[in-house]
Amino acid sequence: MRAHCLQHVPFEGLGSIEPWLRSAGYEITATRFFNAEVVPGPGDIDLLVVMGGPMSVNDEREFSWLVEEKRFIRDVINAGTPVLGVCLGAQLIAAAMCARVYPNPEKEIGWFAVEGTAEAGASCFGFPPSFDAFHWHGETFDLPDGAVRIARSVACENQAFQLGRSVIGLQFHLETTPETARELAAHCREELTPARYVQTERAILAAAPERYRSVNALMGEALSFLTGVRA
Repeated sequence: MRAHCLQHVPFEGLGSIEPWLRSAGYEITATRFFNAEVVPGPGDIDLLVVMGGPMSVNDEREFSWLVEEKRFIRDVINAGTPVLGVCLGAQLIAAAMCARVYPNPEKEIGWFAVEGTAEAGASCFGFPPSFDAFHWHGETFDLPDGAVRIARSVACENQAFQLGRSVIGLQFHLETTPETARELAAHCREELTPARYVQTERAILAAAPERYRSVNALMGEALSFLTGVRA
């Protein structure tokens, strides 16, 4: 089995997703757009993971590869291949499926509570009623046609959605490890301006190990749901 990652900046990699994929028996390949790499054929992969990044899905003039990336994501979804999008990745899925992506009323950066939604039925991945997740986003999205909201927060109504049986978009980060949190803070600390839902760098990096283990375990459950594979 081949899992393919779309990576937009060097400091936002797979995090805890990588060991899960290796344990599940996947070969891992990647398109690193910051290195001008090309995407594979949509039918050549068994799982697509679309990672985060500081750019907007609407920045096509500055990052021309966004046009091709959205087309590729749409083709993979239409082929029925499982797709997971994280933060920018979720926004790219929404944009690829013709939904609007735009600034959220609040930036959300740090560890904040998320709620699983009652509207997520038996055919959807079920989040806990409340859990803490790691966030680093300033934009949000409308739900694509046919998508179901599966999580929300006080600061952002559309925190996660499921499209059909095989596509999940997460506005928040469940793959975060202490190392990836430090990398994000090091490269994006200029975004840490005081606000209601923006924590300080010190508060972000002070998270206990149990918090990382909890979100990583939830990411593993989401991947198992999407792929039907237990790692």
